[in-house]
Amino acid sequence: MDKIAAGVAKFQQEAYHEHRALFEKLAEGQSPEALFITCADSRIDPSLVTQTSPGELFILRNAGNIVPPHSQYTGAMTASIEFAVGALRVPHIVICGHSECGAMKGAMNPEGLDDFPHVKEWLGYARAAALVTKRRGAALDDKDRLNMLIRENVLLQIAHLKTHPYVAVQLASGETEIHGWVYDIRSGDVLAYNERQNAFIPVAEQYPQSVGAALHVHRGAVA
Repeated sequence: MDKIAAGVAKFQQEAYHEHRALFEKLAEGQSPEALFITCADSRIDPSLVTQTSPGELFILRNAGNIVPPHSQYTGAMTASIEFAVGALRVPHIVICGHSECGAMKGAMNPEGLDDFPHVKEWLGYARAAALVTKRRGAALDDKDRLNMLIRENVLLQIAHLKTHPYVAVQLASGETEIHGWVYDIRSGDVLAYNERQNAFIPVAEQYPQSVGAALHVHRGAVA
């Protein structure tokens, strides 16, 4: 806790003053570019991975980057998605899984979660992905099977996301796009789902114009 408290003091004394104009603008409201849904795993930092500033991402986190299908039950994920898409009109939604995901290990072996009944029930929302992986990945070793499940789970949560009313409306009008990503903690690689290829490919290949423009700006700033 000492390090965390000291970090707050450092933020107030240094970072806040450096970006004071930004924080004063953000105090008036928000208009994030993306709803970013990812795992609660402490090793994942969406703003660091995407190099975004405060106000640019509306971040939702939970064990396994789960999106429950829409229902009449009011849960935190459902309410937050409704607000981000219906009120803030985010133009992009990213569902981002990650390597070595403990939640996906649990989804693959739910019998090991008997002492954690709420976790076990929550990961039931990933059961379809686990069943697909067990059948299609039966010949794989444990590591490759886990990697397959991580990807299958991202695709399953995208399907769940499309059942949410405001998401359906925004998709139908072309005002919002959904993106499926997987982040590799060890290598720093980020793969994005390409629907045409039915495969996860490097972000630079999925968004060549965006990445190219950003690199051009960076090179110009360095020069």
